[in-house]
Order: sequence, then C-alpha cells, then structure tokens
Amino acid sequence: MRKQAAKRSDWLKVKTRPVARLQIQMGSRVKRQKASQMRLAASRHSHNDRLIASVVCILLAGIVWISFGQTLGHEFVNYDDGPYVYANPRIINGLSPGNVQWAFIHVHAANWHPLTTISHMLDCQLYGLQPWGHHLTNILLHAAAAILLFFALCELTGGGHAVVATRRDDAERSRLQREGSLWASAFVAALFAIHPLRVESVAWVAERKDVLSGAFFSLTLLAYVRYARSKVFSFSRYTTVLVLFALGLMCKPTLVTMPFVLLLLDYWPLRRTQKSDIRGQKSETWLQLVLEKIPLFVLSAASCVATILAQREAFAPIRTLPLQERLANAVVAYVEYMGQMIYPAHLAVLYPYPEGGLNIGEVIVALLFLLIVTAICFLWRKTYPFALTGWFWFVGMLVPMIGIVQVGSQPRADRYTYLPEIGLYILATWGAMRLFDKWRRRREALAIAACLIIGVLTTRSYFQTSYWQNSETLWNHALDVTGTNYIAQNNLGGTLEAKGQFNEAIAHYREAVKIKPDVAQVQSNLGYALLQEGEVDEAIVHLQKTLQINPAYAEAYNHMGSALMKKGQAGEAVGYYQKAIQLNTSYADAHNNLGAAFWQNGQVDEAIAHYKEAVAIKPGSAEMQVNLGSALARKGNWAEAIICYQAALSTEHDSFKAARVRNNLGAALGKLGRSDEAFEQFSKAVELNGNYPEAHCNLGRMLAQRGRRDEAVAHLKEALRLKPGYELAEKQLRELGVTVAP
Repeated sequence: MRKQAAKRSDWLKVKTRPVARLQIQMGSRVKRQKASQMRLAASRHSHNDRLIASVVCILLAGIVWISFGQTLGHEFVNYDDGPYVYANPRIINGLSPGNVQWAFIHVHAANWHPLTTISHMLDCQLYGLQPWGHHLTNILLHAAAAILLFFALCELTGGGHAVVATRRDDAERSRLQREGSLWASAFVAALFAIHPLRVESVAWVAERKDVLSGAFFSLTLLAYVRYARSKVFSFSRYTTVLVLFALGLMCKPTLVTMPFVLLLLDYWPLRRTQKSDIRGQKSETWLQLVLEKIPLFVLSAASCVATILAQREAFAPIRTLPLQERLANAVVAYVEYMGQMIYPAHLAVLYPYPEGGLNIGEVIVALLFLLIVTAICFLWRKTYPFALTGWFWFVGMLVPMIGIVQVGSQPRADRYTYLPEIGLYILATWGAMRLFDKWRRRREALAIAACLIIGVLTTRSYFQTSYWQNSETLWNHALDVTGTNYIAQNNLGGTLEAKGQFNEAIAHYREAVKIKPDVAQVQSNLGYALLQEGEVDEAIVHLQKTLQINPAYAEAYNHMGSALMKKGQAGEAVGYYQKAIQLNTSYADAHNNLGAAFWQNGQVDEAIAHYKEAVAIKPGSAEMQVNLGSALARKGNWAEAIICYQAALSTEHDSFKAARVRNNLGAALGKLGRSDEAFEQFSKAVELNGNYPEAHCNLGRMLAQRGRRDEAVAHLKEALRLKPGYELAEKQLRELGVTVAP
C-alpha cells in the first residue's frame, strides 16, 4: 500500500509540474504586462504633465505681463532710483572690468549686493538711461522667479514629473495625490506672480534686488530638492545648492534665512526624517539635517556681517526707537502683512510710523493672534504638516525685515513680503485642498475659486502698478492712503522742485517740516527751495536748523555757501563749501560751487582746480563742463576749453543752455583761427535761442568779416534791441558805418 501511495504521489508531482510551470509563465506574463502598462501610464502622465507645465508657464508669463507690462511706459522715480541707477556714474558707465571690480569691493546704496549692482550696469550698457529697458528686466526676472517657483514646488510636493514616473503603492499614491498637486503648485506660483504686494518689487527699478534674488531663491529650491532626493550623497548637487545660495545672497542679503526654510522643507514635504521605500529615501535625524546645512549657515553669517557693515548709516534712526517699540511694531506688522495679503487695499510705497506710537491693546491682540496660530500649526503638525511649514516659512523669512533691527524710516514695506508670503500661499492652498477633500465637485469648485482669485488680484495689481508711472503719481498716491507722511511730502516736494515748480515744492516741504521738524534732510530741502525763490534770509534760518540737528550734513553746508554767495559774501561762502567737501570729498556740486566762489574772488587757478574735481566726479554735467571751459578760456587755454564745451554739448538737452555752450565754443574756436567752425557754432546758437544777444553780436561780427554787411547789421541791431546799451554791438555797428542812437 505504501509503495502504491508513493508511486501515486510521484505521478501527481510529475503531472503538476507542467501546470506549475504554466502558472509561473502566465504569472510572469501578467507581471510583464502590468509593468508595461505602468510604464505606458507613467509615460502618458509624464507627457501630460509636461504639456500642462508648459501651459502653466505661458499663463504665468501672461498674467505677469498683464499686471506689470505697463511699466515699460513708466519713468524712474526719485526714491532710490538715483543712487541705484541714473545718478550713479559707475552704473551709468555700464560694464567694464573696473566697474565689475568696484561692485564687489564697494558698498552700493548702503548695501553689498554685487550681482544686483552688475545687473544695473548691464542694463545701462544695453539701454542707457531709457527707463523702459530697466523695467523690462525687472518684469522678465519676476516672471522667471514665478516659473521657477512653480517647478520647484512641483518637485517638492510630488506633483512633478520626477514623482509621477515613480512606482508606488496605493497608500503612497493616495498620500502624494492628497499632498502634492501640480495645479496647487501652479496656483501658489500665480499668487506669488501677481499679488498686489508684488507691485513694489517689480515696478520699482531700485528693487531689482528683490526679483533677482527671487530667481536665485527658486533655483536654490530646485537644486535642493534634487539633492535631497538623491539615494546617496551627491557632492556635485550639494555644491550646486551652495553656489546658487551664495549668488542669491549677492543679490539681496535677506536670503540669510534660507537654511531655515530648507529645514522646514525637510519636515514637509520632503519628510526626510521618515524612511520611504517608494522613493528610495532613507530616514535621517534632525541633527544630521542641521549639520548638513552648516556651510549654508556660514554663508548666511558672512552675509549678515557684510550687511551690518554696509548699512551702518541706515541703522542710525534706530537710536530714536526704544527696543520695546520695535518689538511691538514687529508683532503688529506680522498681522498687517497677513491682512494685506487677504485684502490688498491702501498700499503705498512707504508707511509712516503711527503718530503717538502703537496702541497697547492693538499690540496685545496681534500677539495673541500670532501665538494662537503658531500653537494651532504646531498641535496639528501631524495631520496638517504643510501648515507648520507654511507658517514658519512666513514668520521666519520676515525676521530680517520685521523691524527688530530697524533699517530705514518705515515700520513695514510691501517689498518685504516678496518671498516670505510664499509660505502663507502654501498654507492656504494645501489647506483648501484638504478642507474640500470630500466634496464631490472639489476640483471644479477649487478651479473656479482659483480663477476668480487670480482674476481679481491681477486687476488689482494692474491698477496698483499705474501709481508707479512717475514720482509725482507715486507720492500723491502715498499721501492719499497714508495721511501724515513726512517722507511722501518731502519726496513730492523734490519731484516738483526738479520740474522747477519751487513754490509748489515749498508748500510740501513746509508740510514735511510741520510733521517732522527734527529731520535734517527736510529742513535742508526747504532751505534750498527758498533759496531758489530768492527768500535768502528764511533759507538761512532753515539751513542753520539743519546744521543744529546734524552738524555733519554736507548738503546744508553747500546750500549755506550758496546763500552767502547770493548775499555777496563770497569769502564766507568759501569756508562753507570747503566744510561740505571735507565731509564728502566726492561732492561734485560743492566742488563746482567752491570753484565759482574762487572765480568771483578772482582766484582763477583755484577755481580751475575745483572745477576739474567736479568734472572728474560728474563728467556728465554740462554745467560743470561749461564752468571749467570758461575758467580755462580766461587763462587762454583755448584748446582745453574747446574740449570742455564739446563735452557739455554731448549731454546738454536744454536748447537755451545749449545755445550758451555753442556761443562759448564759437568764441574759443575763433581765438584759434578756426573761423568757419566758429561761424557754424554762432549760427546754431542763434537758431537755438533767437533772444540771445551775445550770439547775435558774435554772428554779426563773423558776417562782417565775410563781407556780408547787411546780414551783419541786422544781427548787431537785434543784439542791441535785446540788450540796450550793449557796447560791443554798438562798436561793431559804428565800424560798419551805422549810426547808433544814444
């Protein structure tokens, strides 16, 4: 029996082997088919995602253009655009080895940001001082920053191609679909691109540092996620992160908080403290993650030191603000930034400190609100990890600009939210996805809401951008929405002064003095405007107040010298001009004015020396070139004088002033026997200004030498009509046999 049973068992084994083999083959075939289907599906997903990503990029560029394209018709503004671009000879002269070296070893506009400085030089190289080119660069950089942010968020949250093409089980797929979304990333990038709080960073040429650093910030995020997702340590990828971060710091030092942002991203969405077999990711401890970022922290520390050294003068106003006031303002500013994100109305280029300080009740409520939100995000960190990351992204990135270490005269500024607010966008977007997770029409509802929000914000940004058309529209709007704003009053006065509207400028300067009488710049500006209107005594009063407030204010000494010159006290004026130069050796106007004082005192050699200093500092000044040319002509240096006059003509666009330059140039050419060239210059001078008696007289004299008596007489008589008693014209007429009435 046992033998029969054994035989039967062996027979069954033999019979079942082909069946088992067939089952294995069929199983392998099914697995291959499934794998093939998965690869095909992944390929389709990859293709679809690339197509969607391309569409998103086009849409992002489109809404940026709709919001900010109008800036191509805008002017420079008189708030930092001068030192950053149009009043900085180094920038105006464009790219050169010397200028690039200067960008790295000198402070520019109270900041060390060499890449930003070089970008302005490049713009001047390409576009000169045509504002549209500088605005175009800002638009392109901001669009690039938004598009790069979109790709970075896709990679970070799992909505991008890198994760779509990865094999994963149902649980992992479900989690990634819940947390990572290509469309959510697109919405965050769109909010970043067109929120009205971005207007200041894009429409303001001087804020190039924002958009340029934003592009490097997004590039650093992209590089970091690829490094973090490497199965083994990649030195090249880590080096890429370091280099991009360093470049970003050289655009704007406020990126110093980026290492902390990367730690937040390690928590969510990268989840680097958790093991993932799906992504081939091993778990790491927080200590490892912090140690990994030590080189980044070192770069941040170095940037902080460079910034403190560069901004020592900008820190001066802090001394008048007690620490408790700065802390209170920081608390309130966080809440106000959040409010402006939700309801972006009454935005201005500059917000003044509230008169009488902050209300203690307002500070307490704001502090409680911040603590409650922080506690909620922390307690719900496991269920809603994106909330913790988004909230601390916002809070942490704002720390350098929140006002605890106060730089400048404003408690807060729209531009400070450029990168920090991305954290709130992430919190709100992923929060909305979780909130509506169980809705049947969730995708449709969220899509409609997103389109409405983007449409409203784009429209609002378009109108907010229009206020940046020029300095006058900018400061008028600031006064409309901020009320008692002494800086807006002062800068609007400066705008009107530049247009020659001194009476209107004086009215705004007086308002600024009324609001803030202890600010040296405001007192000095009022004094200068009064001086231009001939109110010399009142001007001196305000200039003396300026020097009482700030005894080291170089401009006030320069203006005091000019006031004394108007009173005929050239000798006393010399001392004030010399003091201004002592305080600021590169003060071209003071050198020019000191030259004029020496000229008036008959000290021509001393005048020439200071005119040369002025021209060396400010070679593009036609007035200074003319003054130097006239002084050289007085000494008989006609050839050098001609060079100065020709340089002045290349930059002088005012027809009346150009007529004077051409008349002087003609006289110098005549002294060297170049009569044909002299005749041409006198003719052009008369064409430019028909009411210029000296040009008519010189042209008449040249015509007489050429035997064209009738034409000569006509011009000489015109000179005499314009300037009765003009002795030189009378003498020329008598030589031509024309009787001159007494």
